[in-house]
Amino acid sequence: MSINASAFSQPSPRLHHVSCLNATGMHRMAYWEWGDAANPHVVVCAHGLSRQGRDFDVLARALGNQCRVVCPDVVGRGQSDWLPDPMGYQLPTYVADMFTLLARLNATTVDWVGTSMGGLIGIGVASRRRPVDGQSLIRRFVINDVGPTIDAAGLARIGSYVGKPQRHASLEAAAAYVQSISETFGPHTPAQWLDLTRWQFKQDTDGTFVPRGDGAIGVPFKSITPELAKMGEALTWLAYDAIQSPTLLVRGAESDLLSPQTARLMTQRGPKARLVEVAGVGHAPMFQQPDQVDLVRQFLLAP
Repeated sequence: MSINASAFSQPSPRLHHVSCLNATGMHRMAYWEWGDAANPHVVVCAHGLSRQGRDFDVLARALGNQCRVVCPDVVGRGQSDWLPDPMGYQLPTYVADMFTLLARLNATTVDWVGTSMGGLIGIGVASRRRPVDGQSLIRRFVINDVGPTIDAAGLARIGSYVGKPQRHASLEAAAAYVQSISETFGPHTPAQWLDLTRWQFKQDTDGTFVPRGDGAIGVPFKSITPELAKMGEALTWLAYDAIQSPTLLVRGAESDLLSPQTARLMTQRGPKARLVEVAGVGHAPMFQQPDQVDLVRQFLLAP
């Protein structure tokens, strides 16, 4: 049965912070919580490289009646602290922060929805085992348009704007910019583009709108050499092959980051993910449209 996400009305999410370790001290990671905080069915939604946790508002509202939904702002984004050393903006830091978050949530297992970078973080989490019973912390796993092998064309496109200084005269102007660099998200209404923008930016003292995130997140991204990329790819395949959780792989049919070949391999290796392609979308589906929300709900809430 099709679910219309707008039919689910949840109040605004609760904003919390958790303190995490970094190389020189501590930083606070923000996370947004929807639904009943006592609900044992916990869903963690992790965003992409230059995005933030409020990207999942539509999905979180649709799940909030059945689940406790937690949407972190990965360090350097949204309401989270910035790191003193930009080279800390890498997957090992993000994975370690998520284990700190999971300890705070006090959940035995969680479901994970990870878009792009959030999917890679999820692979790092899902490949680990609990010491008490050897089981994964992730019960069901949704990987959104990313895999161990990442296409160079998509990396080059993202690298062309990540960390770029911006200043916009209005929120609407900022939304127009976001749309211009994010057309691959697929068709969205003007209201949806505004929703995907308002938590990305803050109003400066002069009235203009500037990014909330640390522009330095692009420093390690732009320092990746072909040799480092190959090493990271091999390690990520090893982690993916260790996953045993039921896995849904969502791919934008026009994605320039997750190739059809890599997606097909992901259905044959590791958890042998079930692949669903979203027509008319590149990198990456944003779970704003009812059919995309339905897809996740049905996978996570099935018996």
